[in-house]
Amino acid sequence: MPYTSDKPKQAETAEELRARIPGWGADLDPKDRPSVPKERFDPTLSGAHWEFPERQEEKWPRERSIEHSMLTPVFGTSCPPKGLSGVIRKYAYARYSEGRAAHWLLLVAADRVDTAESTLRSFATLRPDNPITQTGVLSEVRRHGWSSRVGRKRVDTGHQLLDPIIVGAPWVAAGLLGYAAIRRLTRGRR
Repeated sequence: MPYTSDKPKQAETAEELRARIPGWGADLDPKDRPSVPKERFDPTLSGAHWEFPERQEEKWPRERSIEHSMLTPVFGTSCPPKGLSGVIRKYAYARYSEGRAAHWLLLVAADRVDTAESTLRSFATLRPDNPITQTGVLSEVRRHGWSSRVGRKRVDTGHQLLDPIIVGAPWVAAGLLGYAAIRRLTRGRR
């Protein structure tokens, strides 16, 4: 609507809107508004039937931050700490506050150790991990991996030189260890 010197049309009144639009203004009366009880602060309206929630059973000693006096009533149990990575995680929680960088750096290191442990554990199964198909190396050749990086302003090109080392080094190390173990076994039999 252009600006003119004419007096603008007045907004419709509540009665006109109610007559023209079915249900208009249904929430004007606080008694009809479903959110009105939530707008009032009343600690007794929480709906909880307990003062403190029932505690979840702790099947193994759980990590908890040193800032907290007790473990929360409910906690996750899908990934129990195991191996060397579990020891590192427990140490991070027992020794350092969550506000310290050392706490988080130890947890990141535990994740890396867990990855190495999982890789080594896969060799003990009937179907070990396949680094060629599971790391995406083949897609570099088949899906224009190099041309998608060269001449582009991608953020991830800065670490692409380290990727083969980070991904391949554990596999090369595992292969060398396996070769050394087999060689030692065959020498022992001679």
